[in-house]
Amino acid sequence: MAARMDVLLGAQWGDEGKGKVVDVVAPEYKVIARFQGGPNAGHTLIFEGKKHVLHTIPSGVFREGTTNLVGNGVVIDPVIFLKEIKALDAVGIDVRKNLLISRRAHLILPTHRALDAASEAEKGTSKIGSTLKGIGPTYMDKTGRNGLRMGDLELPDSMARFEALTKKHERLLEQYGKPVAPAEAREEWLAAVEVVRGLQLVDSEHYLDNALRSGQRVLAEGAQGTLLDIDFGTYPFVTSSNTISAGACTGLGVAPNRIGSIMGIFKAYCTRVGSGPFPTELLDDTGEAIRKAGHEFGSTTGRPRRCGWLDLPALHYAVMINGITELAMMKADVLSGMDTVNVCTGYTVNGKHTDRMPYDVSGGVEPILEPMEGWGKLHTEAPLPASLERYIAMVEERVGVPITLISLGPDRSETVRRQRTFAR
Repeated sequence: MAARMDVLLGAQWGDEGKGKVVDVVAPEYKVIARFQGGPNAGHTLIFEGKKHVLHTIPSGVFREGTTNLVGNGVVIDPVIFLKEIKALDAVGIDVRKNLLISRRAHLILPTHRALDAASEAEKGTSKIGSTLKGIGPTYMDKTGRNGLRMGDLELPDSMARFEALTKKHERLLEQYGKPVAPAEAREEWLAAVEVVRGLQLVDSEHYLDNALRSGQRVLAEGAQGTLLDIDFGTYPFVTSSNTISAGACTGLGVAPNRIGSIMGIFKAYCTRVGSGPFPTELLDDTGEAIRKAGHEFGSTTGRPRRCGWLDLPALHYAVMINGITELAMMKADVLSGMDTVNVCTGYTVNGKHTDRMPYDVSGGVEPILEPMEGWGKLHTEAPLPASLERYIAMVEERVGVPITLISLGPDRSETVRRQRTFAR
């Protein structure tokens, strides 16, 4: 009997805790497939007292018997990819036997990184807060039909294709007045490519079709978050790919009618890294307290995350855009000990009230905050406090979707399942 592909993605500005949830639910799936983004992602998993950060490899890699697929919508930096593999080798995880890479996935070149830095510098005070990993320029080459793909490494003229794209980039860098990528970066990249080309490359659309037809359960794993989507996020302060559920179809080659459940991951509050609008941002001691309690520093860049109250209009927008069928609420423990927890229930935009996320939230937008009773310390063995249950019920009522998983700490064991996740 054919199966459907479930989707797990971020419902805020990224950093919601997707890696932990994928790790928790991975035993229920045969295949975990990343569908977009690149090494700008940082999915953190903690178990048995050890912290692991994944950037490109799917978060099911620590579960025995799970196949992990890097889809065509992902952009891959061979240097970072190889470092990730070596880090997993160091903790006894050999990914080579259960890691597949789509031939259609695009490659990040050293000159892509140089172009990323040059473009960001050119923006001056209007910079978007790029991770400078070369993600944007790589997607630009993809849509401009100039890109180099994983499958090209199997072709006899792969080196000529690499040289042609590199020369194009060097001409652009000359226009920026910036230096080309150093020779050491080129040599490191070529050495990494030799290793990466030896991994298992597949036509992922056919692989997933066969897996679903044979009844295997597949989970599509997203990176970043809905509000960073290139089309529906807070443009231009967004990423360069479609982070929403529709991106799982184009990023893996799976038809829309084969999508099953869609889980949105969100924090009990909001965070954002880099530039861009953030209506509920707290620029006071409360924001700093949340940052410290939640260890809110980027797992990829190390930059401190901006912190603010939960934004329900934005969460409702994410539910609508993605067709989210259930939610996972992360980091409820971070707000423990607060007498009052505020929630944004709407905005005042140019003097008018709205509970919808407007086209432009960069100026003239004031959050309407509703106070709620806080809660004390949380334990997985004990019932949730009544005040937290009221908080959960309020969110469910406002966005119209059940919250089926609550995270009470960073470890995979610190998780409460309120009903079976991705229930059929």
